[in-house]
Amino acid sequence: MPSVYIKTYGCQMNERDSEAVAAQLVARGYSLAEGEELADVVLLNTCSVRDMAEQKALHKMDSLIGNARKHRPGVKFGFMGCMAQSRGSELIDRLPDVDLVLGTQKFHRAPEYIDEILSGRRKKIVDTEEEVGSEATIREHVLGGAVKGRSVTAFVSIMQGCNQYCTFCIVPYTRGKERSRSIEDIVSEGRELVSNGVREITLLGQIVTSYGRREIGMRDGKSAFVQLIEAVHEIEGLERIRFTSPHPKGYGDDLIAAYRQLPKLVESAHLPVQSGSDRVLGLMHRGYTRQRYLEIIRKLLAVRPEMGITTDIIVGFPGETEADFEETLSLCREVRFQNAFLYKYSQRKDTPAAEMPDQLPQEVIDERHVRLSKVVDDIRAGLFEKCVGRQVEILAEGPSRKNAARFQGRTRCNKIVIFDGSARHLGQLLEVRVTEASPSTLYGDPAVINLEA
Repeated sequence: MPSVYIKTYGCQMNERDSEAVAAQLVARGYSLAEGEELADVVLLNTCSVRDMAEQKALHKMDSLIGNARKHRPGVKFGFMGCMAQSRGSELIDRLPDVDLVLGTQKFHRAPEYIDEILSGRRKKIVDTEEEVGSEATIREHVLGGAVKGRSVTAFVSIMQGCNQYCTFCIVPYTRGKERSRSIEDIVSEGRELVSNGVREITLLGQIVTSYGRREIGMRDGKSAFVQLIEAVHEIEGLERIRFTSPHPKGYGDDLIAAYRQLPKLVESAHLPVQSGSDRVLGLMHRGYTRQRYLEIIRKLLAVRPEMGITTDIIVGFPGETEADFEETLSLCREVRFQNAFLYKYSQRKDTPAAEMPDQLPQEVIDERHVRLSKVVDDIRAGLFEKCVGRQVEILAEGPSRKNAARFQGRTRCNKIVIFDGSARHLGQLLEVRVTEASPSTLYGDPAVINLEA
């Protein structure tokens, strides 16, 4: 069978979707090429959150097609994901050599469509239509290691879509309305993963805290999302549970209590704030205030003082004044985020923010981004430095991405620790004493690792 190469842009949801498509293709008999230059089919799984992400994918595809014309004219090309959903057949109009455009509710159709294109039964396929039940169609996880080798961590997609409609965001238009899988289906997938060696599961959704609000609802004062966490917590052999990305509106007292009552739910919270200014939060249609956000942080720290809190922030939203930006800076200093993912505001077609007055000049956005990055980096470096000398529990994930001769693990509060380990430590929970810290990584002393484990 032919070989396929998938390149992924964007978020963890996209990574998860790419893994699932790869697994389905392997099940169909396809092999996975190690590089784009070796593949018979090249798929780009795209992102539309920012214009830069779209431009990268478009330029990449243009380059791939140009090289193929010269050296391998039989290669087939396809776009998947959010940009494919939003642009549809426009992508083939722009790049006529593209053979497949697959929307966000059609990932599970990739194997059959590729079969049809390679066999010549169809020349071009564009499918961006909604499909009922698509949220439950993708659940393969690399088929016991056929794709990436044994993994001790895994993403589990629990829902698709978003109903929030923040004024800057294109996701509700590319991913559709919220649609949740059943608790039983998710738990079944979790058990299967654990039986294959997974020890940590990350529950994924555009807004995971909105899970099952309509399909399942509240029960005994607990949201559907907390009910799901409790059910996943009962999976024997599972060590840790994470989730991303939530919305501050979803942090009710039941979720706060879950951190206290469920030991497998790690003390790590990615809580996107986007801005520290109430005025800007209102323009963004975020649905909470600065005070409410800080109240959530206080409650989390009261339950788990070691909570690692990370966030997303948009710099340069239309109409953001210097005073608004100073509010964001002060919020970062007050919360002391373990990390913050900073995004320069990017106009997205058909979103309300794109039509707002007072669009900021790029040079202003760039300058504010530099200032905020400095604040965030200094805070993170200080927090990491305070870990030196402490003993921390890590889950050994495998060789370090930057130095394959060493191993890496992750603390419960989501800090990466590099240590001298071996393959026998894969998937183990280890106690390591931190001896050194860089601004983004911790280093552990192998002398205190239980090497007899």
